[in-house]
Amino acid sequence: MKYYLIAGERSGDIHTANLMRELQKKDEKATFRFWGGDEMQKIGGELVKHYKETAFMGFLEVLKNIRKISRFLKECKKDIQNYQPDVLILTDYAGFNLRIAKFVKKNLPNIKTVFYISPKIWAWNTKRVFTIKKIIDLMLVILPFEEKFYQQYDCKVKYVGNPLLDELKKFESDIDFRQKNNLIDKKIIALLPGSRKQEVKYNLPVMLETAQYFPQYQFVVAGVSSLDKEIYQIIEKYPTIPIIIDQTYQLLHIAEGSIVASGTATLETGLFHVPQVVIYKMSKITFEIAHRLVKLPYVSLLNWVGEKMIAPELLQFYATPLNIANYLQPLLPENPQHNQIKKDYQELTDKMGESGASEKTARAIWDFLNHQ
Repeated sequence: MKYYLIAGERSGDIHTANLMRELQKKDEKATFRFWGGDEMQKIGGELVKHYKETAFMGFLEVLKNIRKISRFLKECKKDIQNYQPDVLILTDYAGFNLRIAKFVKKNLPNIKTVFYISPKIWAWNTKRVFTIKKIIDLMLVILPFEEKFYQQYDCKVKYVGNPLLDELKKFESDIDFRQKNNLIDKKIIALLPGSRKQEVKYNLPVMLETAQYFPQYQFVVAGVSSLDKEIYQIIEKYPTIPIIIDQTYQLLHIAEGSIVASGTATLETGLFHVPQVVIYKMSKITFEIAHRLVKLPYVSLLNWVGEKMIAPELLQFYATPLNIANYLQPLLPENPQHNQIKKDYQELTDKMGESGASEKTARAIWDFLNHQ
């Protein structure tokens, strides 16, 4: 069977690669063509575009690159037409992927459309569910409450578990991690500024400044190789703060606390049971637009899944070094809120359930395609 897959960022690349691996087990004749990244390339198939070229975030960033995005959309549509896959599998990356799905459903109706990792329409712009119902044949969700959300609109939906649990199950701690990375013998606070250029640009500076309030701790930045080294240049101003690339789980495994940019990383940090303060900063224009459009009880995925404020959230101008320090200190070991945060994390872990999301997703897609 011919599969066309689109993942627009690093996490999507990882999750889609795991899905591809499971699809190969079920379909010996599987051939892949995709927009994605290094992890998907390792599985095999043909990479059309790397997500490093196509990932844009924030209203302002999208507006600046609107012509480029438009060109990418045209290229993708034409490529799908030429390839004529049996199924189109779209992972997250809703702004781009829903446009592609709409085109395929209108112009190539024989191609089945599957969406993996739902856009957060339950948080805002709920009306998009009616569009999704028309253009997506099967929605595969990774958060328990999302299945109920789609069912109330009679969408074909299935909860497949969360792929983060698959990654955590594969994780093996490296006892030489500190030595290999020349980390001093201090307790560690991990800094997770995000995996996108704009996230690092706005979140990392304030994270680094917070270190002045914790002289007894070693601050360490979790970087990603998918971003250019220049993005992290500001770290040079802080010679005592190292950056470790593509070893976030190893870092979280030994961290006593963390400051995390809102996103999937908040949930990952929670599953490692590391106390965290969630922050998010963006351009003034993006914030003003988002502030007017989005009214949410929580911003971080961690708190959404936990259905309560497990980790404090400091957004935009509230995310100052002093505020971050004041919220983080009580969560650290031997402080009042530490036991409660550990208890909340255990409840979160229990709620997330077992691993195996990638296999369940592959099975759901295979069954769907073979029982039409």
